[in-house]
Formats: sequence, C-alpha cells, structure tokens
Amino acid sequence: MTTESPNSPAFMLYRVDGNGPEARWTRIGAAWANKDRKGFNLLCDAVPLQGRIVMRAYTPKPKAQAEADTDADSKAAASARKAGGR
Repeated sequence: MTTESPNSPAFMLYRVDGNGPEARWTRIGAAWANKDRKGFNLLCDAVPLQGRIVMRAYTPKPKAQAEADTDADSKAAASARKAGGR
C-alpha cells in the first residue's frame, strides 16, 4: 500500500544548489495537473532567489517507509533543538 491519495501532487518542486553528488536538494513545493491536462497548478512553500528549481515526478513511498521517515525527521528535529538549532 502507498501513501498516495486522489489529491496527491503529480510533481514535487525542489531548489537545487550545486551540481552532481554534492548538490543540495530542498523541497519547496508541489504541482498538480490541471483538469484539461494543459498545465499545472503550483503550490510553493518557498520561492528561491538563487539556484535552480527542479520539478520531479512524485512517486509516493510505501506507507511503512513514509512512517519511518516521519519518525526519523522528528528525531532529527529534536536533536537539532537540543543542540541549539531551530
């Protein structure tokens, strides 16, 4: 089973800084196809002033993997707060 729903985006938007394996990818939004399939609606959580924006097809993760990633993100955020980060 996957985490995809009828309202899942068709694409994810990323800001990419750098090139090759050293590049940093930051998710900044998502894109949904219009009903007429001639364009996309974009939802941007951030709009970068520098770097490039890459739109990649969205492939939902299996439900178990998505839950594991959420747990890992929560633990990383807690560690950052303990270390004085935001």
